[in-house]
Amino acid sequence: MAPRPSDRQSLVVESIAGQLYRILCDRITTGVYAPGSRLDPQAVADEFGVSRTPVRDALARLEHDQLIETRPRSGTFVARPGVNDVHEVCQLRKGIEWVATGIAATRMPAGQIADLRAEAVEAAEAIGKGDFGPFFASATRIHREIVAATGNERLVRARASVEPFVAWLRVLGATGPRRAEGSTRRHLQILDAMAARDVAAAQEAAAVHLDEVEEWTVADMQSQAIPL
Repeated sequence: MAPRPSDRQSLVVESIAGQLYRILCDRITTGVYAPGSRLDPQAVADEFGVSRTPVRDALARLEHDQLIETRPRSGTFVARPGVNDVHEVCQLRKGIEWVATGIAATRMPAGQIADLRAEAVEAAEAIGKGDFGPFFASATRIHREIVAATGNERLVRARASVEPFVAWLRVLGATGPRRAEGSTRRHLQILDAMAARDVAAAQEAAAVHLDEVEEWTVADMQSQAIPL
């Protein structure tokens, strides 16, 4: 059966909305749009030469991700992350990644674990030179591949749902060597336990790591290193 014109139009709109979502999400999570800044839907539509419909759909996804908020009679604004946001995201990550790390410890190939470890070590050396880019890339890959190793698509989607927020907090935060070095130590503990197929040790290291991430991020917020 040939698709109806309305079906084809829906696919086009969905594709444009998806592209807009990725662009706007990237602008928020990389700090191009500052927390609290106003987003004008018509200005976005004008910039990209599209109708308001895909813009509205993209903004709805961003609001679902809690990256923006709509205030009645005021407009749409980039959210200002708060301490409660950090608690909620870290609790969700801890629940997902504690389970995922236990499964990955029995399933992830040894070569993949070794590759992740080597990358983490290289990233640690870059931290000593003041370059945090490799650390961010390594940390993202470690957490993403551990969850992916479970083969559980629901876990993967749940983890992916908070990834933009996690990346955003990294950009907003005043990253220091002690924070990155502390995370690297935990990453290596997790990977070493996984390499030894020690499920309990891997899960314990993952839980402690996320508790520390929460503690450090809240401390940065309270010191105004992350703008509230």
